[in-house]
Amino acid sequence: MIFAASPGIAGSAEDRLDLEEMSVSFEEEFDTLSVSAWGPGTRWIAHTPWSGDFGGARFADPEENPFTVDDGILRIEAKRDAEGEWRSGLLASVDPKGNGFAQQYGYFEMRARLPMGPGVWPAFWLIGKDRSRFTAEIDVIEFYGDKPDGYSSVVHVWHRDGRHYSRYSRNEVFGDADPDDFHTYGVKIDHDWIRFYFDREFVWKTETQEEHRQPLYILVNLALVDGPTKNDTPDPSSMDVDYVRAYRAD
Repeated sequence: MIFAASPGIAGSAEDRLDLEEMSVSFEEEFDTLSVSAWGPGTRWIAHTPWSGDFGGARFADPEENPFTVDDGILRIEAKRDAEGEWRSGLLASVDPKGNGFAQQYGYFEMRARLPMGPGVWPAFWLIGKDRSRFTAEIDVIEFYGDKPDGYSSVVHVWHRDGRHYSRYSRNEVFGDADPDDFHTYGVKIDHDWIRFYFDREFVWKTETQEEHRQPLYILVNLALVDGPTKNDTPDPSSMDVDYVRAYRAD
């Protein structure tokens, strides 16, 4: 196992983000929402493609209304159901048969505002399509509502034999910024580096592992930490997403 925080590699000229050198390959503006529980035929599904829900809230099917769209903004809501159990929402851009959007390399970005309070755990992340021998994961943002000074960016490789590679950075960006305002959270991936951006400014990078050199698909969710903090989570809590985009190098 390797699990270590990066000391924060200083950005250089090559770390600057220049979208004029790229073209849009995926654009979700949330004017409408094409989602089903498992696909096929919709842009998103409402569960992880490998059927693995996680955290302290069940990810609900679309007919249970964890998602609303209003004026180009997606709201993902976490709340207790009639039985007192928490449920929330997740979107994935690939279905269990591999249909949907995935891309090798390029830049992936979400613009969102985050919920506050204990227990809330919103995320924007990527998973490699090939999970036969390992799971390659890039967490662009994991935010914990009871630690509002920053968020974590994490890179994982989960091997089937139990080995685990991980690198992470704690990005303490909310001294001057407010997580409850809209901000962009992005990652640029190439053969050698995985670079992370907040409001399109470089914050951290780590070396690209071989397992991440494959098509990656997008996930967006509002989870809850599965622990005592969810007893104090505001009910309801919501995450608002303005857009999700991907770019490829021209």
